[in-house]
Amino acid sequence: MKMPTGPRFAALAGLLALVMVATRFKHFGDMLHLPDASMAVFFLGGVYLRRHGAFVAMLLLTVALDWVSITYAGVGDFCVTAAYAFLPLAYGVLWYAGRWYAPRLNGQVRSLAGAFGVALLAAVASFAVSNGSFYWLGGRYPDPNVAQYVSRLWQWGPLFVRTTMSYIAVALVVHAVCARLAADSHATRHQEA
Repeated sequence: MKMPTGPRFAALAGLLALVMVATRFKHFGDMLHLPDASMAVFFLGGVYLRRHGAFVAMLLLTVALDWVSITYAGVGDFCVTAAYAFLPLAYGVLWYAGRWYAPRLNGQVRSLAGAFGVALLAAVASFAVSNGSFYWLGGRYPDPNVAQYVSRLWQWGPLFVRTTMSYIAVALVVHAVCARLAADSHATRHQEA
């Protein structure tokens, strides 16, 4: 898959940023709150945007949204600890896994399944980094130990990974539909020529 440029790049970056803003904190109220799509946005950003500068921009957006959430939207700062410094690594796992897989992605089922598999592995690794750093370095648990960490990993990991994979599955379906429409359009133009 070719990396988008110009207006297409800007549109994709804007769409991913919009999804991040719409899901990062509960600004529409509990009934309309969508699960946080941040992990999915970072994987999809790696797939479609790929640029290192775009990764940095998305990181800055997450920090800005967290600051606004805590400062103005009444969201607690429980998760903001020394471990917050590991979020770039956690999100980097997703971004660079997507960036690595991007040249292999097309509209074919096998390619889409491969993207889903890479995203799943990256989501698990990313969650392990963010959750592990929070647990071991966040200072919120007085006597951290491996058994308690594994218990918490199993408690929260499936939810975060399932949410991430749901967003990615939707994005891959949209990708497949768009690839099919583009192929049909290309074939029609070839027939008319």
